[in-house]
This record gives sequence, structure tokens and C-alpha cells, in this order.
Amino acid sequence: MNMEELQYGRRNFFLALLLLCYRLLYTTDIKPLSGTYPVRKPEIPYEKSRNNQRYHRNPLPVHSGIFSRPLSGAGRGCRHFIVSPPAEGNWGLSFREDGKPPVANASFEELAKYNAFYAENTQEKVLYLTFDCGFENGNTPAILDALKKHNVKATFFIVGNYLETSPDLVKRMLDEGHIVGNHSYHHPDMSQMDKEAFTKELGELETLYEQTFGQPMQKFYRPPQGKYSANNLQIASDLGYKTFFWSLAYVDWEQDNQPTHEEAFNKLLKRVHPGAIVLLHNTSKTNGEILDELLTKWEEMGYSFRSLTQLPGVENN
Repeated sequence: MNMEELQYGRRNFFLALLLLCYRLLYTTDIKPLSGTYPVRKPEIPYEKSRNNQRYHRNPLPVHSGIFSRPLSGAGRGCRHFIVSPPAEGNWGLSFREDGKPPVANASFEELAKYNAFYAENTQEKVLYLTFDCGFENGNTPAILDALKKHNVKATFFIVGNYLETSPDLVKRMLDEGHIVGNHSYHHPDMSQMDKEAFTKELGELETLYEQTFGQPMQKFYRPPQGKYSANNLQIASDLGYKTFFWSLAYVDWEQDNQPTHEEAFNKLLKRVHPGAIVLLHNTSKTNGEILDELLTKWEEMGYSFRSLTQLPGVENN
């Protein structure tokens, strides 16, 4: 075999390898678990994907030189993986059995190293309600009304724009006993930020919050877009933050394609499980309309509600 034939053979080998990788990456049909918000103001660089649908996107991650395994049952436009120690990229869940905790990117023990949580490891029927607040579109008052009626204390993770434009609603959250957490100022992908940039992004919202309410912000953090890395989990912990992912969510953030009440109940009642941290979006018209009934249905199933401050491991750190 001469040199030209050898080079030709090598080229064909690498082309075949690239084709194989492409098929592995893009032929699995999976579904998104949480989205980003639509761009309301230019200062908030929310990510948008094709057809205005919002998905977390990340390349196939490599951890310690080994490709991670994709989760089954997830959908189009994103990929979720299981890696140990905690996977880096997008938070993802695989729901394999109704009423049971999903398989997540990382275990309780792995996340605990970083003061991070996604659920309570328990058989007790308790739930922890959380809301991500990117902007206000009129649904939050109904959400607060339903929480007050059921005496449920939730956590609202806000961004800078929300506090700037809706300080009255944030004050109501506080006055009614809810926690207000840090979802970053501008809602960027913080997974690859260095410590200086990461600290600045959280610190700007802390400063605005303290200037507005005259008290320090609760150091509860939810990664924007669900994107994270072991490094920024460590940075958050070093800054005194507890990081909160979730174990129950559904596609509720698409403003022009809101789920019906039946679709929402179908997801949230079947997938609820003991110890769940529930993620809902305040921007969802459906959530505002169904929350009172949803809380009633969960109560009828035997569930009670607790604040994230009562989550085991949180109060002891």
C-alpha cells in the first residue's frame, strides 16, 4: 500500500467515524424539561431556539475521558445525561414510573458535596413548591392567591428585570412568608463562568434586592436555564449559596402554546412523588388558572407542603 492509498483510507475512516457520532447525537427523540424565557427586554439575553421554542442545548459531554450515557424518555432539541460525579451541562430528569422519583443527572450524595439539592430522599408525602420568575405578565397574583388560600410557603427565584419592574409583587411574596431566591441578574448561561463573573452576576441582584428592601437576600440559587457545572456549583457553595434544581416540572413556559388544564394535570398528578421539589413558571397562564385546584388535588392525594428552609440538609448548613 502506497502513501496515497494510506491517506485515502484514513480519510474514509474518519468520515465514517464522524457519521456514526452524528447519528448517535441527533437521532434520539427527547423532550425538554425546562425552558428559558422569551426576550422581554434587551438587557436579558434569554436563549431561543428554532420555531421560538426554548430548549436547553448542550453538546455531548465528556467526563473523565468517558462519554456519559443519555437518559431515555427525554425529546427533541436537547439531550440529558447521567454522569458521576455530577454531570455538567443541563439539568435533566428521566421519569420511568408514575409516582416515583425520576432518575436525575446526579445523586443526592453527589449534589450534597456542593450544598445542592433536587428533592428530598424520603417516602413521606411532602412537596416543596418553587417558581421561576423571568418577567411579570399578570399571572403571579393568582398564584399568590392560591398559595395563601392553602397556606403554602413557596420559593420564588427572580431575575434582575423582575425585581426592577415588579417590586410590589416581590414585596407581597415576602410579606406572605415566601422565600425570594437568586436566579441571577441577567439569566445567562453561568455554567462556564469564572468565579469573578459568577460572583458579579449573583451579586448585582443581591445589591438591588438589599437596596429595595433594606435586608440581605436569602442565599438560595437556581441555575439559569438549568445549566451548571461542578465548578460553578462549588463557587456558589463558597459564596454561601444553596443550589436548588428540581424533580418535577413540565413544559409550561411557552407563551403562545400553553398546555390545557387537562395536559397540566396529567403531567403534574402522575409524576408527583414524595419529596419532590416542584418547578413551575410564574409566566404560565395555565399555572395561574389551575394552581388552586392542583394544590387541592395534591392534598387529596395525601401530600403536604413545606418551605425549602425545611428541606433536610438545608437548615444544617
